[in-house]
Amino acid sequence: MFHIMAVDDEPSILNALRRNLNSLDDDKGQAIPIQLDCFSDPFAALEAADKKAYDAVISDYRMPGMNGVEFLMFFRTKQPDAVRIVLSGFADFEGIIAAINDAQIFRYVSKPWHEGELKHALRQSLATRALMLENIRLADLVRAEQLRADKQTQILKRLEEETPGITKVKWGPNGEVLLDD
Repeated sequence: MFHIMAVDDEPSILNALRRNLNSLDDDKGQAIPIQLDCFSDPFAALEAADKKAYDAVISDYRMPGMNGVEFLMFFRTKQPDAVRIVLSGFADFEGIIAAINDAQIFRYVSKPWHEGELKHALRQSLATRALMLENIRLADLVRAEQLRADKQTQILKRLEEETPGITKVKWGPNGEVLLDD
């Protein structure tokens, strides 16, 4: 199940998000299970982010007390792996650039949004997050294997220093191990 956070100071927008995202399907038409938590106060949303992990967050750009870019920047410090989407009914070009650069948003969706566009943006963001987490997992595996290989190399080097030639194996033409005369 994917956990999604939605933050908007307008209850009607949150209700529309609940309606639009009550069912989300993948490319094959299979249901993607999501749980949508809605917040009208960005400060309450940040408190919730301390207690629960989210896969994605959708935030309004203009909110009283804290704009969407500020909110997403704070959210990113708490949950850097969650993808971030901004909703905005205003064409504030500088604000959107700030959202992209500072809060590292994944997608900008304009209000009013088309239901298919919002669902597509969320599907894409969840898929991108899954790839990002898989890349992190694989990089961790490579680092662990490199450490293991480095330890083996150190052991072989120490053995070779103690007993020269011990780590060298001579093979015969039929795969047998040849011993020194």
